[in-house]
Amino acid sequence: MELTTTFHALKEWAVAVNALESGNTIMLLRKGGIHERNGGFQVTHKQILLYPTYEHQQDFLLKTEYANLVCPVTSGWHPETVNIGSWAEITDILPVADESIVNALLPYHIWNEFFISDRLKWKPRQPLYILLLRVYKLTQVQEIPYRSAYGGCKSWIDLEQPINIQAATPILSDSGYSQIVTEIRQIIGDRLYAPSF
Repeated sequence: MELTTTFHALKEWAVAVNALESGNTIMLLRKGGIHERNGGFQVTHKQILLYPTYEHQQDFLLKTEYANLVCPVTSGWHPETVNIGSWAEITDILPVADESIVNALLPYHIWNEFFISDRLKWKPRQPLYILLLRVYKLTQVQEIPYRSAYGGCKSWIDLEQPINIQAATPILSDSGYSQIVTEIRQIIGDRLYAPSF
């Protein structure tokens, strides 16, 4: 049965959400927020809204062309409203601990080498999760009020009201998305495992 609405959302830096919505990347790199359940990153939903965040964006962790897009905000700042413009299907979850493999993926994401090194060193026993997302643009950007429950260092939130995702259009064509996924899988090789939802 096709999903028509959802209230499940993945929080991600606004600069990354913009890159996904622009078709410049299909990849996110995650180890989880500070307050993740069981102390690690888990994917709890396959189809999610993309919720842009601003407070913890750090331009020195991004490639130059993306670092220039970051607008610094003060600690604790949040917008009064949040614009939700897309949803995504997480098609692949790829745990990687080898820095050379992650570095080989550099052309496919927005972060720089310092980010990769930093992420791999933080909680070194946990892998870095590479998420591949098929992103769909909503027919209309949904402006929702900010709620304190949406704040904090966590990856996943549930919005108070579901958002209609019907008639959303894919950012990339089927063949375009499949080609990029194939290239990424070839770099990672046999470390691929299928997501279980």
